[in-house]
Amino acid sequence: MIPATRRERYLKQNQPARLGALAADLARVVSASGIPAVVAVRDLLEESRAFIEWGTPTLLPDRVADAARLVEIGRGITKWYWIWPQSQDNTAERQKLAAQAQAWSDEILQMSGLLESE
Repeated sequence: MIPATRRERYLKQNQPARLGALAADLARVVSASGIPAVVAVRDLLEESRAFIEWGTPTLLPDRVADAARLVEIGRGITKWYWIWPQSQDNTAERQKLAAQAQAWSDEILQMSGLLESE
């Protein structure tokens, strides 16, 4: 369970920072998924799901397409969250998660607009 203080801190950030935090969590999933039976992956997936749940409503109504895409990504994260205990010892499955998490991270980082300000 994620502490309420974490939610409060997350929601105080501006939208680009929120999306950046989500992208960073997914990048950490990429790194952690290379290690068999690491507990951190499931925790990061849980936090990523929460970030989507908390942040997506703030995108509406002006970014409906982004909000819809985040809901789709959230479904994929939820799938991995539930199958991770059975998949964590399988190298091929860990590689699949790493590839998917990297793609999501890249997409969300692009969505955030943080790359445009550099």
